[in-house]
Amino acid sequence: MFWFRAHLRTVEISLSICEETIGTDMIKLTGVKKSFNSLEVLKGIDLELLRGDSMVLIGGSGSGKSLLMKSMIGLMCPDDGLVEIDGRDLQKMGEVERRTFDDRFGMLFQYGGLFDGMTVWQNIAFKQLQSGRMSEREAREMAADKLSIVNLGSEVSDLYPAELSGGMQKRVGLARAIATNPEVLFLDEPTAGLDPIMCNIIYDMILKSVQELGATSFVITSDMTGARRISNKVAMLHDGRIGWQGATEDLEHSDNPEVRRFLESKSGRSGDVAA
Repeated sequence: MFWFRAHLRTVEISLSICEETIGTDMIKLTGVKKSFNSLEVLKGIDLELLRGDSMVLIGGSGSGKSLLMKSMIGLMCPDDGLVEIDGRDLQKMGEVERRTFDDRFGMLFQYGGLFDGMTVWQNIAFKQLQSGRMSEREAREMAADKLSIVNLGSEVSDLYPAELSGGMQKRVGLARAIATNPEVLFLDEPTAGLDPIMCNIIYDMILKSVQELGATSFVITSDMTGARRISNKVAMLHDGRIGWQGATEDLEHSDNPEVRRFLESKSGRSGDVAA
């Protein structure tokens, strides 16, 4: 009975979200700050991710891009400022409401984040297995379906991450990110450490996943060729703030000196570097 009431409440929240948020920002950051001891990393982030956006975040190595992404989904609590998801303060959500929002997001971490002690299918179905929402048979079938989206066969389902190549691990990570059919995908350096051919494959997979899900996406990358392929908007993090943002097509014509320096530093390079 408790499970039924909780499930009913989750459905009610989901319906309320759909009714109340049409035409509003999906995620909005206002004055978000984060420091570690005396080191200020985020100094007042103002950023809006609209429903349907495919936004890429660029910036120098160590500028705090991954930290910003973690703040957006609640993995890191800001020292100051406001993170709103569909107009709701992320830090004030109750347990059921937070779980509902968590299910709407898929995340691919910079280094894959796969669990070494779990098989591929168990990694992909981790959320469903942990919550008890799927039987083992259902989870296996779901995992096989997501593997097909990233062009991997079911024969890899029972392998462990260590038995996969770097590119295959990235694709499994992407399959896990889309396992809940999320409304928004967060991808942190999805092609880091991969060769140009595999980078292109991964970007094709990202485009395919976003199109099939109809999802909003927020991607951190230093590969400007890839950034141009998968985004309609770009934001640049510099000195703890969003120093420039706009349409991807306007990036090349920006007169922002930091944008110019960043683009010049990436000229002729492919593949990502660490955030």
